[in-house]
Amino acid sequence: MNFSEFIEKYARHPHYQSPVGPVLHARSWQTEAPLRMLLNNLSAEVAENPAELIVYGGTGQAARNPEALKEIIRCLLTLGQDQSLLIQSGKPVGLIRSHPEAPRVLIANSNLVPAWANWDNFEKLRERGLIMYGQMTAGSWIYIGSQGILQGTYETFAECGNKYFNGKTAGKLLVSGGLGGMGGAQPLAATMAGYIFLGVDVDPERIKKRLHTKYIDKMTTSYEEAKNLIQGAGENGKALSVGLVGNIGDVLEMLSKDGLVPDVLTDQTSAHDPLNGYVPAGISLKEALVLRKDDPVAYRQKSLHSMARHVGLMLEMKKRGSVVFDYGNNLREFARQGGEKNAFDYQGFVPEFIRPLFCEGKGPFRWVALSGDPEDILITDDALIEAFPENTHLIRWLREAEKKISCQGLPARICWLGMGEREKAGLIFNDLVKSGKVKAPIVIGRDHLDCGSVASPYRETEGMKDGSDAISDWPLLNLMANTSGGATWVSFHHGGGVGIGYSQHAGMVVVADGSKRAANCLKRVLYNDPAMGIYRHADAGYKEALDNMKRFTL
Repeated sequence: MNFSEFIEKYARHPHYQSPVGPVLHARSWQTEAPLRMLLNNLSAEVAENPAELIVYGGTGQAARNPEALKEIIRCLLTLGQDQSLLIQSGKPVGLIRSHPEAPRVLIANSNLVPAWANWDNFEKLRERGLIMYGQMTAGSWIYIGSQGILQGTYETFAECGNKYFNGKTAGKLLVSGGLGGMGGAQPLAATMAGYIFLGVDVDPERIKKRLHTKYIDKMTTSYEEAKNLIQGAGENGKALSVGLVGNIGDVLEMLSKDGLVPDVLTDQTSAHDPLNGYVPAGISLKEALVLRKDDPVAYRQKSLHSMARHVGLMLEMKKRGSVVFDYGNNLREFARQGGEKNAFDYQGFVPEFIRPLFCEGKGPFRWVALSGDPEDILITDDALIEAFPENTHLIRWLREAEKKISCQGLPARICWLGMGEREKAGLIFNDLVKSGKVKAPIVIGRDHLDCGSVASPYRETEGMKDGSDAISDWPLLNLMANTSGGATWVSFHHGGGVGIGYSQHAGMVVVADGSKRAANCLKRVLYNDPAMGIYRHADAGYKEALDNMKRFTL
């Protein structure tokens, strides 16, 4: 198949799909894998808006524009084992000499010199076609749909239940805004953890997508119907998820007037981007799309004022008994800018629930079957269950995932694994490929939201014990460690999760193709990557991490 035929079949804008099966189109699996994952990111099953190359998170793109994307594809199809491709904010800019165990692709997205690192400067550069917003896994080609954040969301909701309700979540009401690419994981994670869930989004298409993939149970445009559904579920003690089309601020106000106080309240709207992500109260989605273009300054001000009201209502619910936590979208900071002076009177989810896992080197380990056959994922599930018989939490998660998760795009799975576990899993997967038990290589990656790969003072590194929240040496060290170890592709981004100016983070992906070369790289990368989380937290003085330094002889 020549280049034109490949584009026509797999990448005719805006219709993208990944090749599947054991036949190579590129010169090796080390370049075929990023090619397939890039196209998978942009398939209609996965991406929020393929026409704009937007994968998730407001404006998180996989490539800068269709022309740049086509050139990336051309390079990946012909890239040799002694070359690496350089990507600058979604555009290929050069090929360098490297070696067979080096990364095949090196990606930098959205990075700005600190004094220039704000949305205003970023938007000016984006308008000139010089930069793109890569979010976290959009611009690093390892997004797997809502499942990608699902287990992390489940872990968070379950730990919230353990901490505040003694593990008894049946009949508890969890309310949140935002049902897009990230927030869309919330309804399924909530019901898997035993809650009744009410999610609110202004865009009905987002809720329809969650219905289609079975991430949400019910959809309505009526507040009264939504209220009746959640109250009925509460009376029966049944887990249920309801998606309501509306503005989350308005819905919180109505719940407050009706005396319906959520047991748990959070938010996953695209608040990290006040212009292109968040939709302020008082205008329709259609009106918002027009105002964004006609008067971006006025739109941003509306968003900030709306966020201030939104957070004010969350604080009111907190006073009335709700467990309230921030889910890492920078809502609190923009609400503060909009006039809510007490916006930070509730904590983020990492210091509340997740940091002890980070101290163990644990985080979101994800993998994708390049064969396109869901049976390959079931084989990997069984292999992990056999490898970790003592990890009952993991086993329960994998079995529940098999029953309840519909894959988007290429078949994929995610689970949280820590130091030692990731390396063991990676080598098991490589052996499955080598033996032919799975039909094609397996891509192993993770979210950028991980134990040692992010500096984000309003999210992953909020409230660090030693006050080192804003030090971003750590994600840079993570990037260099994974490059040195031989990840298949690595990335360094700015602004994911919380927006430009508020985070820096590194991503890595490594391919298990059954070869000795892959085994060598897997041993190094899947040791180095979780070790960075333990190093980072041990340096900050966390006892659990210091204990794990000794336990793993780091």
